[in-house]
Amino acid sequence: RDWTRATVREVLTNEKYIGNNVYNRISFKLKKHRITNQPDMWIKKEGAFEAIVPPEVFYMAQGIIRARAHRFSSEELIEKLRSLYQHRGFLSGLIIDEAEGMPSAAAYIHRFGSLIRAYEAVGFTPDRDYQFLEVNKFLRKLHPEIIGQTERAIAQLGGTVVRDPATDLLTVNREFSISVVLARCQTHDSGRLRWKVRFDTSLAPDITVAVRLDQPNQAPLDYYLLPRLDFGLPRISLAEHNGIEFESYRFDSLDYLHGMAERTRVRRAA
Repeated sequence: RDWTRATVREVLTNEKYIGNNVYNRISFKLKKHRITNQPDMWIKKEGAFEAIVPPEVFYMAQGIIRARAHRFSSEELIEKLRSLYQHRGFLSGLIIDEAEGMPSAAAYIHRFGSLIRAYEAVGFTPDRDYQFLEVNKFLRKLHPEIIGQTERAIAQLGGTVVRDPATDLLTVNREFSISVVLARCQTHDSGRLRWKVRFDTSLAPDITVAVRLDQPNQAPLDYYLLPRLDFGLPRISLAEHNGIEFESYRFDSLDYLHGMAERTRVRRAA
């Protein structure tokens, strides 16, 4: 494999190179999140292997790594990035990682949420439009939120929902299935707005909930409840104003969908 920053760090910090074998650095119990254990929980066997690196060289490297691991304030991070930008005239993740004395690009992503936001703080605008990265990040967050809201709302109305963890397909009351898809807004050169809805044809849901996003792709605009019996195509395109064949399925919220799953008690006949 190609060498990366992570693999280099692994080599520089792995005690196997001085003959020690270390266990229990990470715990991963059944159905639990992976946990990085504190050093006092590690199990170490010294001299388990023949050393191929002198201990004094290894521990000198650890001191350098700890010194470089200094936690910078947000102001310090921005100042270092601004200085690098003024020196190079351009910024990228690779330039940041290769610059001597600079925190890693991952550090900027962790602190500011994305490299784009860090770039904005120092006045750098990439030639390429990176807005789609921010939109993708929002979509990855929005989709499970809508799934969770739907599950909770139906449960509150007395219905039952079973979610397939692999596909997020919802089966409601063992009667019909729902798939949620997000349709981002695209602005054509003419200024017209379009939304492309792609159906999960492999899942064959009874109802596809198409969530149409607003123009900046930052919030849901409306919802289309599209039954499979009426829409057999793999995709459709929506405009700002659509014909009755589409508008009859449009809703401002998902209340109608939730109501479809509501259970009502029926009195026993005398």
